[in-house]
Amino acid sequence: MCPCISKKALIKFLKRVISDSTRKIFLILDNLKVHHSYVVRDWLNKHKEQLEVFFLPSYSPELNPDEYLNCDLKVGVHSQMPAKTKEQHNISFEKTSKVTKSSDEIF
Repeated sequence: MCPCISKKALIKFLKRVISDSTRKIFLILDNLKVHHSYVVRDWLNKHKEQLEVFFLPSYSPELNPDEYLNCDLKVGVHSQMPAKTKEQHNISFEKTSKVTKSSDEIF
């Protein structure tokens, strides 16, 4: 099973985004397949007065900040060559914790 977000979960999230807003929401999404599904498109069309979605170009890591975090995490994990899954988990956790404590690395 794909660990990606489902159509149903995305729509539930979008409903929560617009639920308390008195103004139109502008949302930027990447190109995850579910973001372009017919079910989600239909839902977005019905709520276009409340929510407008913009999609990042198909490959644009420089516009998607979590790509930088993913890259840092991959480099941190692969540079230490863990012998076991538990060690890999610990290295990933340490690297993620370090990055989240440093706002300079996030932006």
